[in-house]
Amino acid sequence: MKLLKQVEKIAKKMKWYDFSMLKLSVFFFTLFLVTVWPAFRVLTLAVEWYWYLILGILFAIPLWIKMFTK
Repeated sequence: MKLLKQVEKIAKKMKWYDFSMLKLSVFFFTLFLVTVWPAFRVLTLAVEWYWYLILGILFAIPLWIKMFTK
């Protein structure tokens, strides 16, 4: 629980572009893993495309609810 409070405290200091930079760093680190680690490449390419879409939508739903309610 203490870790989550620390993350929330740090997140309050961040601006919108900091979150964009975080997303980009995760994206490029994933591309790095796909490039240099053959087992990770096989894993990512073995999964059907619609699973990525489903997971993306499921993870986005709580954000959409926070954005468009209140």
